[in-house]
Amino acid sequence: GQKSAFTTHLFLRELLCSRFIQSGHMLNCCEGDVLFLVDSSGSVSSYEHTHMLSFLSELLSPFSLGEDQVRVGLLQVGTKPRLEFGFDKYSTQSGLQTALRNIRPLRGDTNTVEALKIAKEWVLRPGKAGGAREGLPRVLVWVTDGVKPGDVTGPMAQLQEEGVAVLVVSTGHSNYQVLRQVVSPPVENHLYFVDIDDMSIITKELRDAIIEIIRAERMNVRDVSTNSATLQWRPVLSGLTGHYEIRFGAVRTGGSGGGGGTGTSGATEGIQYQRLTQSADSSTARLTGLKPDTTYIAILRPESNEQAFNDLSVTFTTKPEVLSPAVVTVSESGQTSVRVTWGPLQPETVTSYSVEYSALPGGQFRSVTLAQTQNSTLLRGLQPDTTYLVTVSARHASGKEKAMSVKVCTQEVTPALADLHLTTVGSDSVRVEWKGGTSGLRGYWLTWEGQQSSAPGQRSSLYLPPDSLSTRLTHLPPSARVCVSPIYRTARGEGLCCTAQFHSGECRLGRL
Repeated sequence: GQKSAFTTHLFLRELLCSRFIQSGHMLNCCEGDVLFLVDSSGSVSSYEHTHMLSFLSELLSPFSLGEDQVRVGLLQVGTKPRLEFGFDKYSTQSGLQTALRNIRPLRGDTNTVEALKIAKEWVLRPGKAGGAREGLPRVLVWVTDGVKPGDVTGPMAQLQEEGVAVLVVSTGHSNYQVLRQVVSPPVENHLYFVDIDDMSIITKELRDAIIEIIRAERMNVRDVSTNSATLQWRPVLSGLTGHYEIRFGAVRTGGSGGGGGTGTSGATEGIQYQRLTQSADSSTARLTGLKPDTTYIAILRPESNEQAFNDLSVTFTTKPEVLSPAVVTVSESGQTSVRVTWGPLQPETVTSYSVEYSALPGGQFRSVTLAQTQNSTLLRGLQPDTTYLVTVSARHASGKEKAMSVKVCTQEVTPALADLHLTTVGSDSVRVEWKGGTSGLRGYWLTWEGQQSSAPGQRSSLYLPPDSLSTRLTHLPPSARVCVSPIYRTARGEGLCCTAQFHSGECRLGRL
């Protein structure tokens, strides 16, 4: 009869859990890693072990699980303690509930000290593979019958020193003085004595104690710009009736640096708050109309008649105002034109752009006016090989003006060689003649090489001054190819080539 009644109790509890999950009313309030240390030694009967796991099933059923929510692990205590599953194992209630139903007891001795060593050095250690997460609350819930747990005072104290909150549920006649030493304060909220058949009466109380530790009471700020920011928080009112009230105001103007934090630090006096209201299922709010380079405080108050919540607050600094143009670049530079590009493009604040340019040191001044949606223009009709000062100015709707100047250079004109003639002199010499005299010429570059397979790789070169119009080359290989290129200040102009045919005295002319 007792076994049948207990089986019925398990069925009803699982049915309740299933309906609770399907209804969507999950607790979306918390972030943290909770490890259950469950006594599974020979002193715990199968009936008691099953009842403990059923208690955990009901305790955990309302929590939303996952990487950014609550994660659960379970470590059984026996002669050789065993981690049944770590924090990274289950992210759904269905998976967790199935795992709890399938756990079998270990039996043997109550080796709690060894189990605590595993918990401390591996499961609850942030940074370990499969271990706890950095910066989030960690909780150890020890469920024991209280029979010969060993000297646990020292290991429990070490866990608390490392920031782990310790809670204890005892189903036997444990030593109260020992257990009260190992739990985290306040003792009255974290230490429970209950008969195995009455564990359900402490379910809500223990759950509330865990929630108090891992409640995600923080608010983040993202997408901060010069005049706006987005608040993001955990939707603690999801599934409840109520709303969020948001207040925000400037703490000071002309702040330096960005950042965020919690708490008002007594800086809320005299602040003129703006107010927003968001629905209970909201988790973000966009704050607009902010001033650039200003520190703000935002306060979120969840309002609900069903449950009390603490206010959340955060401070942040808007970005300094960046007026266009902040950068000006030059591309597509030619002999008579260059392309000028600027940014950032701010059509919502800029009414027009003006591009002014003139040759240095004192050339003709010219300008062009462009729409606020344009951030590039091609300047034409420029003088070759000339330095220009280009200034891009923006007129902003606020009345402010911003200008930025750059120097640009047009490319030099490099005329091609007009004519080239070779005259063979003997069996291996030629006279090379060309026409020159172009303005800006810096000299000529001559190269010659053999064209037959009998003289591969015989390449030679010679530089001649700009007043040279001819030269004689000797000891040339058969069918030598001779090229002449004009040299200018910034580049080499297009040259001409001739192949000397010593047997005929002819020259085949071609471009380089």
